[in-house]
Amino acid sequence: TLANEPRNAITPATFSDAAIDVAQGCALGIEVLEEEQLRALNMGLMIGVARGSAERPRMVVLRYEPEQPRRGVVLGLVGKGVTFDAGGISLKSAEGMHEMKDDMSGGAAVVAAMKAIAVLKPDVRVTGIIPLVENMPGGRALKPGDVLRSAEGKTIEVLNTDAEGRLILGDALWYARRLGATHLV
Repeated sequence: TLANEPRNAITPATFSDAAIDVAQGCALGIEVLEEEQLRALNMGLMIGVARGSAERPRMVVLRYEPEQPRRGVVLGLVGKGVTFDAGGISLKSAEGMHEMKDDMSGGAAVVAAMKAIAVLKPDVRVTGIIPLVENMPGGRALKPGDVLRSAEGKTIEVLNTDAEGRLILGDALWYARRLGATHLV
């Protein structure tokens, strides 16, 4: 359902609200990190991509905790949540831009997978992470040649602002490892 919505209906905020509804409906733990929390975690890749949009970035963290979890194993599911991708300053061509609503399908798949996991009740802890941004051109947008610092502390020179997926997933994968994920998908 999330992947089929038009982009004016799905933003980082409305996606987060939908994830909260799913989590509450099937007893998953959920946390939504707001921009201030992302800044405190030094998630410069996410903050950088989101700069050109009026919509503020968020990160959804879903957790499944079995009653008797297998020791030493935490599965981490990470899905890209670009609710609209205009390409930033490296603007995409108009042809096919309407399809950029699909750039959050990975994040939607993580929400669906976490719901299925909650229903199936495996004996493994699972953490789902969805970094949510819009990649838009704007007065504060990321520019080619800008250097961003990841939460992991690495610097990245952005040569094309349409590389938003790799950027936001970098911060999300770091966070999944920080939360104890031993196996990442």
